[in-house]
Amino acid sequence: MTLIRHITQALNGQVRQNSIYPDQPVDPQTAASVILLLGSHKNNQTNRSEPCLIFNKRSSKVRQPGDLCFPGGSITPRLDAHLSKLFSMPFTPLGRWKYWTQWQDTHPRAARCLSLFWATGLRESFEEMRLNPLGVKFLGPLPPQSLVMFRRVIYPMVAWVRRQKRFFPNWEVEKIIYVPLREMLDAANYRRYRLSLPARENGKSPAAGPDYPCFYFLDGSRPEILWGATYRIATLFMEYVFGFKSPAVETLPVVEGRLDSAYMTGYK
Repeated sequence: MTLIRHITQALNGQVRQNSIYPDQPVDPQTAASVILLLGSHKNNQTNRSEPCLIFNKRSSKVRQPGDLCFPGGSITPRLDAHLSKLFSMPFTPLGRWKYWTQWQDTHPRAARCLSLFWATGLRESFEEMRLNPLGVKFLGPLPPQSLVMFRRVIYPMVAWVRRQKRFFPNWEVEKIIYVPLREMLDAANYRRYRLSLPARENGKSPAAGPDYPCFYFLDGSRPEILWGATYRIATLFMEYVFGFKSPAVETLPVVEGRLDSAYMTGYK
């Protein structure tokens, strides 16, 4: 498929220009991995399939409820180290990646990091949405992103879902949301997200937070907002692969939002 080939080549070209993994060992207490999932999904309006980004919407039982995110989570060092050996064998998506042998030969330490983050992302994606770990095509990595509100560094992987049409979200996920690539490439869908923070302990009104760039999307009739680290990962992917840069935040129309006290709580 032309699109898949283009994405794979574009990601590898960017990675070759930029060292994306630190020289020091990865801290398992703060490191996490996500998979930027792509796949073909039928548009209900046109009744035709088109390439989409696939997001999880976080449930009310976890931190940051209601946010859109890519499947993934924290590294479990021992388990994921063993899984990384399994998920990098020749018959697996990573083992079939056209650049994998080159990485192993010329960047062995980076290759070990890559296989560890890939294993973490696959394990977490299976737990969260029952993604088939052998039913995807590995397309490449993206540079890490640091969370603002939590002490965590996210290492994104990019993959294409081959044939799996149904996912089965667990208690961490409210639902699966598909966003067409063409929507992500439309500058008119970007907004300035103006947040108000929880009320202060002295009873004063909620404090105004900073403005954040965001992507505004209608899932049916319900608006969804993509912002934060997941927004940065998605828009970096769009820039690397398609040369698309989201508009400057100060030029965007404002949408209001509010974070309540439950936003920072939850199991995960």
